[in-house]
Amino acid sequence: MASVPSLASTVQQCLADALSAALPEAGSADPLLRRSDRADFQANGILALAKKLKGNPRELATKVVAALPANDVLKDIEVSGPGFLNITITDAAITGTLAARAADDRLGVPYAGKAGTTVIDYAQPNVAKEMHVGHLRSAVIGDAMVKILEFAGEKVVRRHHIGDWGTQFGMLIQYLIEHPHELDHKDADVSGEEAMSNLNRLYKAARALFDSDEEFKARSRDRVVALQSGDEETLALWQRFVDESKIYFYSVFDKLDMEIDDPDVVGESGYNDMLDETCRLLEESGVAVRSEGALCVFFDDVKGPDGNPVPLIVRKSNGGYGYAATDLSAIRDRVQKLGADTLVYVVDARQSLHFKMVFETARRAGWLNDRTHAVQLAFGTVLGKDGKPFKTREGETVRLVDLLDEAIDRAAAVVREKNEDVPEAQRLTEDEIAERAAQVGIGAIKYADLSTSASRDYKFDLDQMVSLNGDTSVYLQYAYARIKSIIRKAGEARPAAHPEIALAPAERALGLHLDRFGETLAEVAETYEPHKLAAYLYQLASLYTSFYSECPVLKADTPQQVENRLFLCDLTARTLGQGMALLGIRTPERL
Repeated sequence: MASVPSLASTVQQCLADALSAALPEAGSADPLLRRSDRADFQANGILALAKKLKGNPRELATKVVAALPANDVLKDIEVSGPGFLNITITDAAITGTLAARAADDRLGVPYAGKAGTTVIDYAQPNVAKEMHVGHLRSAVIGDAMVKILEFAGEKVVRRHHIGDWGTQFGMLIQYLIEHPHELDHKDADVSGEEAMSNLNRLYKAARALFDSDEEFKARSRDRVVALQSGDEETLALWQRFVDESKIYFYSVFDKLDMEIDDPDVVGESGYNDMLDETCRLLEESGVAVRSEGALCVFFDDVKGPDGNPVPLIVRKSNGGYGYAATDLSAIRDRVQKLGADTLVYVVDARQSLHFKMVFETARRAGWLNDRTHAVQLAFGTVLGKDGKPFKTREGETVRLVDLLDEAIDRAAAVVREKNEDVPEAQRLTEDEIAERAAQVGIGAIKYADLSTSASRDYKFDLDQMVSLNGDTSVYLQYAYARIKSIIRKAGEARPAAHPEIALAPAERALGLHLDRFGETLAEVAETYEPHKLAAYLYQLASLYTSFYSECPVLKADTPQQVENRLFLCDLTARTLGQGMALLGIRTPERL
């Protein structure tokens, strides 16, 4: 693997060396380099430096330019305005840097300097309950961040904190004991939909009996005690609910084109044995105190509407454990057993106060510190076209599987319509249309989510999501497929970089953007903001569209120019493909 320095970092180093040579009294000053519309880059650092040195910024800028040694990278440097440097680099430097990227499987993207262990908590469905639209964002954002961090060289441990514990299981297990065949299957190979249908039916029947029969309600409450005390028969029946739910979960994740491995699923129940010790440690250390019979942690800055402190309740006054005890035990487990440096929780923004209190409690207890920290990657709500939380016409929560199926159906119509535009011999078969429809439909849903800043709400509009125009995954997928089509048509001409060839403006713009891929990934991995990768890829596809319309590829003026433009096409496809894969989106070679 050959790490390739970006053009920006090369120019930055050139300017930093010139600054040190021309103005040794400035020490190690930052040139403050950024992309510019007037040239390839602009350096603004001399303005601040002139203020510090009490000098004339234009004169200092002229000194720095004079100190720059001749090299193959810098073509032109102009002192502009009050002391800006407008910098243009050579065509050969652009093509040469891209050639080095193309020679590497990772496109020259370096591994992160300090690789550690990150535990990501995402995709948290509840046992015996259907997944709905509210589960979408945690799964999609978390899966993308796992892929991006792993690509950056981080060791990532996935954790799916499923809701598999609580008082409702007493009711479900008791009902199953009294109606033992409710979860039996006629066919061993049960589908996810069938599994969920069985669970739904059983839940409704159990709830109806619980609400109408006081004796059944009493037996159900006794069953909760049996479950929490580890009664073998009760635990075995509880496990049936978990296993049945997993059949359903995995079918939904499979449709979402996400890989979920069984060892990564560690629900609330996985920390049961730690709850008592967690409470003891918090109380002995004075982090938690007893208040009105409950074990609580108080905070100066968390108060209710009445002005009184609102505590984090770790253990209730009746001896039951709250979510906080489980979450704090999970932190202990992830830090002490899994060796995590960073804990990332991909959780709804509405739980921000809870996690702020949990993280601060863990910090006071010493489980989190300067070396080991936790962050909430908080996400907003999925809204309907009307800007209100997404519901069915009947006002019910939208089933996630229905949403995915509808997206695939819409995508199939788009793929089928586009398929009519190509010669009959090149058309996709029905099986290929079905495969592409799944890739386009699921990609559309993921991209709509990931192209919005996670903290913002976003409108779920399938018509827009599967549109060929605008900032959609379909636009990016078609750009990728178009490039693959050009390369197939190239015949004997092969992609090859020719640094001696002058580049047209659209080629330069595309080349400079291709070079920013590694920098973009580093920023996304650092800030947990996958929307910045989506924005980079959309701009890449847009720049490629401009290049394609302005620069003939197969009909370029010379064979070398054909090869050089094919090279730009090929590197664009590889960058698009890699970037989309990190977002969890497929890029079909033919659409």
